[in-house]
Amino acid sequence: MALDLAMISSPAQTNTAPPPELVKYIRDTRQRGVTDAKIKSQAIAVGWSAAAVDEAMAYEQNAKAAQPTVSVAEAAAPSKVPSTPTQLQPLAQAVAPSSPKPAPALPALPPDRGMPDDYVIGSGDTLQISVWKEPEASVPVAVVRPDGKVTVPLIKEVEVAGLTPKQAEQRITEGLAKFITDANVTVVVATIVSKKIYVIGAARKEGPLPYTYGMSVIQALSEAGGVTEYAKRKKIYVLRTENGREYRLDFNYDDVVKGERTEQNILLLPGDTVVIPH
Repeated sequence: MALDLAMISSPAQTNTAPPPELVKYIRDTRQRGVTDAKIKSQAIAVGWSAAAVDEAMAYEQNAKAAQPTVSVAEAAAPSKVPSTPTQLQPLAQAVAPSSPKPAPALPALPPDRGMPDDYVIGSGDTLQISVWKEPEASVPVAVVRPDGKVTVPLIKEVEVAGLTPKQAEQRITEGLAKFITDANVTVVVATIVSKKIYVIGAARKEGPLPYTYGMSVIQALSEAGGVTEYAKRKKIYVLRTENGREYRLDFNYDDVVKGERTEQNILLLPGDTVVIPH
């Protein structure tokens, strides 16, 4: 039976410990900065019960605060098992040998790359390149040069323009292979410069605007300083080209700002043109 979370004040108050693989997963993902809510949802998704995850989270948190600190590896080692019942029990004892089915495998949480996986990196974009536990190989700020390359320690120049963040991770990982075994690389798109949207017509500031992921029509108009007094506010539209075909998407400014027909306030894509008739 899972222990009530409210009863767990320290590792010393339980005679058994949660499964060591669950505790290790929670500890490792917390060190990566993943929130407890996301850790819990991922663990539940692969078959752990919510109560087991809560207990393991409390156990790992209290084990960290306990003095002296006992790591998962130390707690599981038979030669270091505490002799008194008030100390941490070995994690190996928490796994029932007669379990009817193996413990569910914990997933590797996908990295947050700042953009959807299909985003294509371009010249001028700013990247954050992180190599897990290898700060000297990481790059906090890497601007993609006009030649499409960035500079990465150990492997020098890497061409990333035209790649998705995941593809860029793979290319950098391959380059680091002879220096770092199984390098864990994450590429985050911090700022976008290579992609633009365009505002023409009765806007206070016509011309190209830097594209921001998740930018809506109303946000683009705001970036352009708003519409002029001569604008036909109900006749605004977005021109979009996909697969060689051009589409017109209508936008009624007055309705949207009143909270009506908000489905017209679509998310823009790179290359979209917002037209404001006079």
